[in-house]
Amino acid sequence: MEVSVVIPVYNKVEYVERCLRSVLAQDMDGFEVIAVDDGSTDGSGAVCDRLAREDARLRVVHTPNGGVTAARRRGVEEASGRYITFADADDMMLPGGLRSLCEAIGREQADEVVATYRNQHGQHVDSGLRGVVSPSLMISQLLGCRARFCVLWGVIFRRGLLDGCLTAPRQIRSGEDILMQVMCLVKRPKVVFIPHCVYLYTEGLPNDRGLELAEQMAYDRLLREALGPCWAEHGDDFTLHQLKMYENFIGQKLFHVRREYYRQVRPHLSARLPLADRLAFLLPPRLAYPLVSLRKRLL
Repeated sequence: MEVSVVIPVYNKVEYVERCLRSVLAQDMDGFEVIAVDDGSTDGSGAVCDRLAREDARLRVVHTPNGGVTAARRRGVEEASGRYITFADADDMMLPGGLRSLCEAIGREQADEVVATYRNQHGQHVDSGLRGVVSPSLMISQLLGCRARFCVLWGVIFRRGLLDGCLTAPRQIRSGEDILMQVMCLVKRPKVVFIPHCVYLYTEGLPNDRGLELAEQMAYDRLLREALGPCWAEHGDDFTLHQLKMYENFIGQKLFHVRREYYRQVRPHLSARLPLADRLAFLLPPRLAYPLVSLRKRLL
C-alpha cells in the first residue's frame, strides 16, 4: 500500500459522507482510507460503516471517545501505507489532490510535502512558499500565527516522520495540529512546498473549544518540551506564541488570565519581539482590549 488517508470522525453526520466520497473518488490506485469513529453519538459511525460496505478501500475503526489526536494516532497504527495524509470529517479532498501529494513526495524524496487549499467560499490560501523550505522558518511562522500554509491536512508525511508526534493528551482540544507539526519539524525533515490546491477547508463551523487557562498552560508546557532540541533558535518564537495566546484571552475579555500568564512570560520579554504584542501584554487588560480588538479586525 502506497498511501493511507486517516480521517478522525466525531459527530459529523452532516458532513462525513461528503468527505469520504471525496477521498474515495481520487484518481489513483494504491491507497486506503482509515476512518476512526471516535465515539460518535450522532450516527456518524453508521454512515462510515455503510460506505465501507460499498468500497473495500475504506476501513472503519470504532473507539471510545479519546479526542482527535488519539483518533489520528489509532488511524496511523491501523494504516499500512508508506505515506500518511490526514483529512477532517467536515472537509473535502479536491479532485486530483491525492495524486498531486503522492507524486510530489515520491519525486522529491521528501519527508513531508505541503500543498495549498481553498475554503468553501472559494478563497485560495497560498503561502507563496515553493520547493524545499526550512523547518525553522515553518516553526517561526507557526508560533507567530503567521503561517498561511496547511498544517496537517493538505500535507503528506513519510510514515516514519510521525513517530512520537501524535502524543497530545485529550485535554488539548485546540492547536494539536500545530503541536504535532512542530514535533515533526524539530527532526529537521526535508519539507517541500507545492502550488497544487488539494483540499477544501470548511471554515466557521461551531465547536465547543472555549478558551481555558489550564488547557493553554498545559499546551505551552508540551510545546516548550517539543522545542527543546532547538530552544536556542526558537525561544523568542515560543514567547511570541504565548503573547498571541494571551491576546486571544484578552480578546474574549477573559482578563483573569493576566496573573498566571504575566508571571511566567514577563521575564522572557525581549525587544526582538514585535512592539504591538509587547504593548498588548504590558498594558492592563482592560486597556489592552481595544488594541487587541482593533488588530484582529484589521487582520
